[in-house]
Amino acid sequence: MSDILETANRQDSRYETDQRPVICIVGQGYVGLPLAHEFDRAGYDVIGYDIDPEKIARLCSGTDPTGDLGDETIENSEITFTDDRNAISRASFVLVTVPTPIDDLKNPDLEYVRSAGETIGRSIQPGTIVVLESTVYPGATREVLAPAIEQTSDLQCGDGFFIGYSPERVVPGDDEHTVRNITKVVSAQNEEVLDEITALYESIVDIGVHRASEIEIAETTKCIENIQRDLNIALVNELAVACENIGVDTKEVLEAARTKWNFHDYRPGLVGGHCIPVDPFYIIYESERNGFTPNLIRQARTVNEHVPVHIGELVIKSLNDCEKVPQRSSVLVLGLAYKPGVGDVRTSAVGGTIAHLEGFGVDVIGFDPHAETNVTQAEFEIDVQESLSFDDVDGIILATAHEEFRSIDYRKAAEAMADDPFIVDVDTELDPDEMVSLGFNYRRL
Repeated sequence: MSDILETANRQDSRYETDQRPVICIVGQGYVGLPLAHEFDRAGYDVIGYDIDPEKIARLCSGTDPTGDLGDETIENSEITFTDDRNAISRASFVLVTVPTPIDDLKNPDLEYVRSAGETIGRSIQPGTIVVLESTVYPGATREVLAPAIEQTSDLQCGDGFFIGYSPERVVPGDDEHTVRNITKVVSAQNEEVLDEITALYESIVDIGVHRASEIEIAETTKCIENIQRDLNIALVNELAVACENIGVDTKEVLEAARTKWNFHDYRPGLVGGHCIPVDPFYIIYESERNGFTPNLIRQARTVNEHVPVHIGELVIKSLNDCEKVPQRSSVLVLGLAYKPGVGDVRTSAVGGTIAHLEGFGVDVIGFDPHAETNVTQAEFEIDVQESLSFDDVDGIILATAHEEFRSIDYRKAAEAMADDPFIVDVDTELDPDEMVSLGFNYRRL
């Protein structure tokens, strides 16, 4: 502990530009790369470590594999990108930003965290502070990351090295909410380490940090932020299904409800991504391990996981309305990424809609201006257009509301499509009256 106390006593001078510590970011994806960039901008000596040699090669050549920062930013940075774990030994702080998915049974899969801990342990120097940023269940930083480091380092947590947790809050494709202007929640195993972590993040976060009293509080905070969104989206998604059966327009209902000052503005739609479909299961897992099943959280997931099937059912209804046989029909899905403005298709919920339609024998074709064609073909196992064409398709699913789709000439699209075309507008982006006037059978959530 004497090492960390000495370091804490020096913190006022330690963060001067010419004396700042070496920072290693483990994981150079959508979270780790922007974080490395901000520390680089602040004048730190930054190591960007990743186990993927292909990704590191692209970064070293000045290419941004995420597309979020841009090639020019990477090319002009001073970050040392490497897949050599020995580089970790130079760092005073190691920040872990690895994926934390769920397995086939929807239980937390912390293998990336465990593996990262073991890798860090093989190179870590005494006195290093390791901060986990990935989403985990409450207690996992102590239960999973720290023991993994201990296993390969012969150091003890709280003596040879120190841990903290600071949940990432970046939003890929969002230029407004960035690392610098999102409040950073920080936590650590003791006050001295918390002082160090606070000073570190305060040097790059303009809006400031929030100190959580325990690591487990910060871990739970990350989960509940996305659970809240999941619950609210589930509410309007269930409303959309109810309205479909009642025969009223969901969008008009929500527009009217928004006129009340305290109504929360959410829209129905597909729920994909790396956070909302995953984080609830981390709380469910840990809560059930402690004897309580959070039924509302679980039910919200059930509702949102049904939406892709519901959209598929809307397509089948549209085919029936247009007197088309599913086995002899084709549908073009506009947008395969999990959200507008990004190209990430790995966690897109539209895959459930595609699978539902293929179960009826519908030929599904995809197009996404932001996603790489070979990646989308491999992810969904469908034909993906290189350039947009509406020739002879029977219907359109506007699944992801990319900006590019607003400029489509839907009159020409209708003329190029087969007779009696239809549109299923998932994000309610189009004007129903205009679409009907152009000859479309129109449906929306």
